[in-house]
Amino acid sequence: MKQIVFEQRHKSEWQRFEQWLDRSGKQRGGKQNSAPADSLPDQEIPRTYRHICQLLALARERQYSPDLIDRLNRIALRGHHLLYGARGARSAPPLNFLAAGFPRLVRAEWRLVAAAAALFAGPLLVLLLVLPTFPDFIHYFVEPAGLARFQEMYDPANPRLGMRQSDDNLMMFAYYIWNNVKIGFQTFATGVLLGIGSVYYLLYNGAQIGAIAGHFSGAGFSEPFWSFVSGHSAMELTAIMLSGAAGLKLGVSIIAPGARSRQAALMESAKPAVRLMYGAALMFVIAAFIEGFWSPLATFPASTKYAVGAVMWAFVIAYFLFAGRRSAA
Repeated sequence: MKQIVFEQRHKSEWQRFEQWLDRSGKQRGGKQNSAPADSLPDQEIPRTYRHICQLLALARERQYSPDLIDRLNRIALRGHHLLYGARGARSAPPLNFLAAGFPRLVRAEWRLVAAAAALFAGPLLVLLLVLPTFPDFIHYFVEPAGLARFQEMYDPANPRLGMRQSDDNLMMFAYYIWNNVKIGFQTFATGVLLGIGSVYYLLYNGAQIGAIAGHFSGAGFSEPFWSFVSGHSAMELTAIMLSGAAGLKLGVSIIAPGARSRQAALMESAKPAVRLMYGAALMFVIAAFIEGFWSPLATFPASTKYAVGAVMWAFVIAYFLFAGRRSAA
């Protein structure tokens, strides 16, 4: 392809990305500019940056003019600095990351988040609906000893609801953190196996949770079970899905590295994937805190616990939909 055709084909994309770079730089300097109507949406910025890096590699390979290569190299460096550089989330104040960087990152990776949510929530919802009608199916998912332990935990006659392996709430809080971290790490780290590990653990955890929820919904334990899990479900289930999305990002970078080497693609994808895990890890800790101190409380009626659970879900959804939009404009 001739250079002039190459430039004409991609000029508009470069200009829009440069406009985003200029606006972002001014905002970091304290100036607030409104975005033009044709500005890049948040979710397109990482993809556009990666495409420009691919075009830079092509320009070098085809030995286009030094001016063009310099321009693309300059754009790519500025993009890398803003997206992953020293002033990025890694060194940004943690509160800034939580207030804006984390929800923006989740929105930017919405395709992987949606895929992880489908893999996790699909078997969960199916088994939640099927098990009350076919209770014997539970034996395909839970061993008899494990089922007996779960039944003791959520038995309406049990004054201590939930996984009470200790009489001390602080000990249970520590246990829940360990358990959540194990699930999150398995779901994330095994994504490096071409994404297969993350797919497996998303399906497995979704099936396990759906089977248990469906079984207890139809076994006369509905109120103690749902009143226990409702408070921490928003944080815990969302964190599992985000861990899966982070693992899938690693897997996709190996399967489809584009113009980059697989090692370079994996290293580039690891940065946003790890940032996703920072946020997911915090959500796991919050879920463990709620599960350790709030969920077992028998002093509040089930209706109050359901209301708290609904508020938590509304908060999580609103946070990921709206937080950080103003600072990214």
